[in-house]
Amino acid sequence: MAEQKLPDDMMKYLKLLAEKYPTERSLTREIINLNAILNLPKGTEHFMSDLHGEYEAFCHILNNCSGVVREKVERLYGGVLDKGEIKELCTLIYYPREKLRLIKKEQEPDRERYRLTLERMLEIARLLSSKYTRSKVRKAMPDDYAYIIDELLHAQKDEDDNQLVYHSNILDTIISIDADDFVISLAELIKRLAVDRLHIVGDIFDRGEGADRILDLLMTHHSLDIEWGNHDILWMGAACGSEVCIAAAVRNCLHYHAERTLESGYGISLRSLALFAEKLYPDRAPMEAALAAITVLLFKLEGQLVARNPDFGMDDRRLLEHIDVDSATVEIEGRRYPLNEHSFPTLDVGDPYALTPGEQELTEELKAAFTGSLKLRRHIAFLYDNGGMYRVYNGNLLYHGCVPLDEAGRLKEVTLFGEAYSGKALFDMAEKRARAAWCARHKAQEDLDLMWFLCRGESSPLNGRKTKVFEHAYVDDADVRREDKNPYYKYYYQKETCEMILSEFGLTGENAHIINGHTPVRTVKGELPIRAEGRLLVIDGGFCRNYHEKTGIAGYTLIFNSHGLRLKAHEPFESLEAALRDNSDICSSSEIVETERRRVMVFDTDDGDALQNEIGDLCRLLEMYREGWMSGGKK
Repeated sequence: MAEQKLPDDMMKYLKLLAEKYPTERSLTREIINLNAILNLPKGTEHFMSDLHGEYEAFCHILNNCSGVVREKVERLYGGVLDKGEIKELCTLIYYPREKLRLIKKEQEPDRERYRLTLERMLEIARLLSSKYTRSKVRKAMPDDYAYIIDELLHAQKDEDDNQLVYHSNILDTIISIDADDFVISLAELIKRLAVDRLHIVGDIFDRGEGADRILDLLMTHHSLDIEWGNHDILWMGAACGSEVCIAAAVRNCLHYHAERTLESGYGISLRSLALFAEKLYPDRAPMEAALAAITVLLFKLEGQLVARNPDFGMDDRRLLEHIDVDSATVEIEGRRYPLNEHSFPTLDVGDPYALTPGEQELTEELKAAFTGSLKLRRHIAFLYDNGGMYRVYNGNLLYHGCVPLDEAGRLKEVTLFGEAYSGKALFDMAEKRARAAWCARHKAQEDLDLMWFLCRGESSPLNGRKTKVFEHAYVDDADVRREDKNPYYKYYYQKETCEMILSEFGLTGENAHIINGHTPVRTVKGELPIRAEGRLLVIDGGFCRNYHEKTGIAGYTLIFNSHGLRLKAHEPFESLEAALRDNSDICSSSEIVETERRRVMVFDTDDGDALQNEIGDLCRLLEMYREGWMSGGKK
């Protein structure tokens, strides 16, 4: 290998690599280590979507890893412990602090109980750690106990039982000094080892009141990615300063009685809105009046946005101009419907989208509150840093909403800002502009407006339906409230369509899948989450309590481990109190989607590709050392 045959940028890279591995021995050691990693089983991936602020249910499924932890406990102790003991051990792993506190209220645990619990938890951790390198397991351990746990996980019987006595003495010391803290550390290690990668396929916000708590929890997770949903992009737009997104976010919180998210979660006060609304609707309760006032303000701001963005194709959302206040009716698509709201004190029929001075002042105050909330900005920055419009990962395509199609089932051309986009290009353009709305020093109004289109547009890849908030707010007729969907939702049952979409994003082969959120699976109507002969999986988590009656279950999550893909169907979560008191778990049924013909190893994954490239570079550097093109010592 001649040095001059290598491109300059490769030589610069290899010289930098040589600084990290200055000797042949350091190179060979790393090559051996990386090759060993390639031949380990792939880590478990956990897919969840549509959390919708339901913190307790999300927290429980995150803690039990969609049943993975329970499966491991039953595998080890199914023939040793009864069902009650297994449930109690699982609950301790899910909620170690809370469960220990409850146990101590009933009876102080004795030393033998602590010892049995610690030994069982160590055995579970040992089983879960078997698919990782010892180095990776060590890095996953809590710093304070890493050395001790490492010792205990690798206890082995020797000729004179010295090792076992040594480890028994360690446990005795732990029990004497701080057993609770060690139990908590082991529980966290078990959950971390149970899932190697977490995928959140959109919609953390709205409906439930715990979105901020969910994000606090996600920010502590060791490895995750987030595919933005239409409700996420709404809050991202609000944090960027989009006035219409701000009004919609406030309205959602009021509509779903989730004011806590704004006021306690993000420190955004509703006092000015309540005082403003109280004067307009003096006969209504404060929050009812606030909802009425912010609803009209939202439709005014939306009407202004639609007028300046004809490309969005949302002109039919400008409905305030079609209201007849005297007859309390509205004209929609040529037909008049009675309104269930008769009071519009801020509506000027001559200029229906103009804000009153009070509305303008309120809009500016809310905008300052949203853009100035430090906690909201921290959470939105996390969504930008760890998220995107879609993700291709280990042969799967993840996105929240849809790939817009035309009536013939082809990729639909969507014209935005004078240019036509379809398929992957539409997603890429949307992500680029969404990032500009957050990061640009001088934000373009077009980018802020696009955030609204992505949330509510019929041709938006995050939405894909004609969202009729106005009709749901003001008209009782069920027919006019029906929301038509993009043809995607008709064609995504067809294998050919899904394979076309996968190919558009660079995925081919029989093991490629689309992982899709956004639409609840109505099992009570016979709907199934597996579509297109297994090419597409809908995993709307169904966490939102309002959906449970419609769906019949609390939604689906997905597990992808070295043996294949499994869908997990979940029953509704009762409460954290019930989980602690009764050791109740979310009942989950498992459906095998696909079993691999051979076990999937790290070698077969995206990380494996990166490791193989790294090994190739290391081998090239080693060859240069040995041929004298670059100096590298033997030692």
